[in-house]
Amino acid sequence: MMDFGDTKGVATFAGGCFWCMVPPFANLPGVNGVIAGYTGGNVPNPVYEAVCSGGTGHYEAVQVYYDPLQISYRKLLEIFWRQIDPTDAGGQFYDRGASYLTAIFYHDEEQKKAALESLERITASGRFQSAVVTRVLPAGEFYAAEDYHQAYHEKNPLHYKSYRMASGRDAFIRRHWDRSK
Repeated sequence: MMDFGDTKGVATFAGGCFWCMVPPFANLPGVNGVIAGYTGGNVPNPVYEAVCSGGTGHYEAVQVYYDPLQISYRKLLEIFWRQIDPTDAGGQFYDRGASYLTAIFYHDEEQKKAALESLERITASGRFQSAVVTRVLPAGEFYAAEDYHQAYHEKNPLHYKSYRMASGRDAFIRRHWDRSK
């Protein structure tokens, strides 16, 4: 595991493609690091090909290491919701299958309470026409993805930008969040 110094907080989010979930958190004041990886499954030490084929039960996820004195877990939840389509029960954008489903993985009762409250707010907001299907689950073992997936947006910026644009994620975010409500 990478060393992020004296990090006190850990948050884990599944929002579809982990490449797209790292940048929104990576440069926030108070965030000391973000790791792309796998969680929620039943196979130890999963690899990308096995996770994507659906045989491990894992979600693609990010683990966010943060200083709660600089940024709150609730703020991280707000950022998470603005990156996903919480109504998509089949994956995210053009990534389909169980490994691309959305979930908030809580690490303690305080996070669980905050996550459930945020889920209730999103559900009641009227922002989405379909039912919100994002799950709130207990955090389990988190496995860092292969090195080539870490900070993918920095290592392969052209491929990342074209992938992200073509996926429909940015258009969805603009449609649902770039308006007041």
